[in-house]
Amino acid sequence: MADKKKLGLVMIVKNEERSLEKCLKAVRNLVDEIYITDTGSTDRTVEIAKKFGAHISHFDWVNDFSEARNFSLEQSDCDWNLVLDADEYLISGKRKDIEKFLSLSEAIGYVERIDYYKEDDDAISKSKTFIPRIMPKGVRYRGAIHEQVDSQFKGIQLPLVFDHDGYLQDGKGERNLEILLEQYKEDSENPYTLYQISKTLWVLKRYEEADKYFKEFYENSKNVTANYRKVGIVSYLYNLLELKKYDDGLELIEKEKNKFNSEPDFYFACGVYYMQTVLANVEKYMEYFFEIEKSFLKCLEIGENKYYEGVVGCGTFKASYNLGVFYEVTGNTAKAKEYYQLAQRQGYKQATERLKNL
Repeated sequence: MADKKKLGLVMIVKNEERSLEKCLKAVRNLVDEIYITDTGSTDRTVEIAKKFGAHISHFDWVNDFSEARNFSLEQSDCDWNLVLDADEYLISGKRKDIEKFLSLSEAIGYVERIDYYKEDDDAISKSKTFIPRIMPKGVRYRGAIHEQVDSQFKGIQLPLVFDHDGYLQDGKGERNLEILLEQYKEDSENPYTLYQISKTLWVLKRYEEADKYFKEFYENSKNVTANYRKVGIVSYLYNLLELKKYDDGLELIEKEKNKFNSEPDFYFACGVYYMQTVLANVEKYMEYFFEIEKSFLKCLEIGENKYYEGVVGCGTFKASYNLGVFYEVTGNTAKAKEYYQLAQRQGYKQATERLKNL
């Protein structure tokens, strides 16, 4: 019988006492060893790591996440390595679920991550993505920030799910932007770098600045098939709404709508875009009024399967709720009630409040 393969947890950390213990408690039964590389903590991070029997190393921060990650990977002598951040917590999946995968030699394991973030009204929403996190010994990263696994090995989806609450914390956007702009100086046409810069500026609500980079991202990503292009275009639409560049967004939708027939979050963004555009100037944009309804119905038609990547609810309760609003505003109370009830059954509390007023 072949020897059981060892799986190491490999992390880089700095001042993570808020979340590190929760992270390590959740994942410790999944891994055989824990390797923590500290990049300059001044809080209890290292002390917490030692409580879990971690191998501790230190790395002088050089504004390059890949360098730090690759240094941390070099500390591990395990056959496989799971790379996590301290604000990611295993919520589903056990070691027995991945033993078959660990018997392979050349593959990259993808895990599901649920990201939480604040809406403008301070409500908490979540999105879902699949990211490469388990890799065989010897695989490394590239890219100074939003680093990517540097491997041609086949990707395999694993039954591991992690919560991620890092987007609920302040302070990382400005740091990330500084590194991204340095990358931009070296390669101003890299679509992934342009995507990350524009998205970071958008999240920071620096919409005018973001507009320049979104334009460059769009021009340089036309041959990109990766999921980040879709996310970038959706973010671009919302940024154009903030700038009230309604005609630019309508033109963008027209160019792209036939490429996203399986993406509910794109059509959800379209519905929101049409809605706000019509409200801004009913006389000028009235021809788009019924595109609002069509867009949200398209969201429900597509739905969300288990492999869906995007904002949770765009193909279910968020679209149902917005259809309820549309029908309520247009005086179709019966249909409004129908879609509010659908959103309510899908667990959307706002729909319950709206139903009370019908």
